[in-house]
Amino acid sequence: MTPLPLLIDTDTGSDDAVALLLAGASGLGDIRAVTTVAGNVPLPTATRNALLSLEVAGATHVPVHPGCERPMTRPLISAQNVHGEDGMGDVGLPDPVRSSDPGHAVEVLLDLSRRHPGELTLVTLAPLTNIAAALLRDRDLLSRFRHVYCMAGAPDARGNVSATAEFNVWADPEAARIVLEAATPDKVTWIGWDVSRKDAVMTPADQERLEAIGTPRAEFVHRINRTVAEWAREVTGLAGYDLPDPIAMAVALRPDLVTESEQVHVDVALGDEVRGQLIVDRRLSAPPPNLTLARRVSESGFKELLFATCAGALQPA
Repeated sequence: MTPLPLLIDTDTGSDDAVALLLAGASGLGDIRAVTTVAGNVPLPTATRNALLSLEVAGATHVPVHPGCERPMTRPLISAQNVHGEDGMGDVGLPDPVRSSDPGHAVEVLLDLSRRHPGELTLVTLAPLTNIAAALLRDRDLLSRFRHVYCMAGAPDARGNVSATAEFNVWADPEAARIVLEAATPDKVTWIGWDVSRKDAVMTPADQERLEAIGTPRAEFVHRINRTVAEWAREVTGLAGYDLPDPIAMAVALRPDLVTESEQVHVDVALGDEVRGQLIVDRRLSAPPPNLTLARRVSESGFKELLFATCAGALQPA
């Protein structure tokens, strides 16, 4: 397979790091640029972690461009209680060998999409602040990508940061609404936390298998998710820690992994009581669909891709 040309927007916490590893080391992706945004961690930390993750993936040539340092209208509330103060499990990772590149993330999103219309696939792993800021300057932004995949939302209204909301949408719901207003189901697919909760949980047996691989990449994935595993035990009650950003990246790299999807009209709640909750309208009288929602993904296919990437083996088409 020809590797998929990618532009990735990330607030690099530990699961984003695994997604970057899949994109950069599986042989399925060709990362043209990474843009960073505040979310899981403050912007400088997200940028540092993106650089570190690309090093582990063997993709140090990829430019990394910092973007927005806070949500559009709200103060930043990070997820460092989940991912650790450094966003990578507080395991004492060394500093990256290089620095970020010049150019604001919003400018990069606009420039690359205009110079390569229809070529790049955009994958967002973060609050949608950078994307919304770019859309405010160019309403046609999304149409110039080959496809847009977003790890965003909880369409079943079972949340991880609140009772009904997923973190990326909750962190900047105003940005999510701007993206939804510009989206079309043929161009934009959201992979929500419902998919991660059902199809991307690393059980104790999966964690043992990951450790047994014994490569630096496998050790990296296992170590940086230490605090996420603790949080999962205390908060979500899953049978292990889940990997929302990696399964979204897997869908971008391997759309055939999706086993169930729907095209629906989706909005987002902005009020404090249900902030970030997705409003999925399935009535016959609903407005036209604006999204494709992935609802189930092959768990075995996703995990084999992850294990193969950590082992250094390419995933066959």
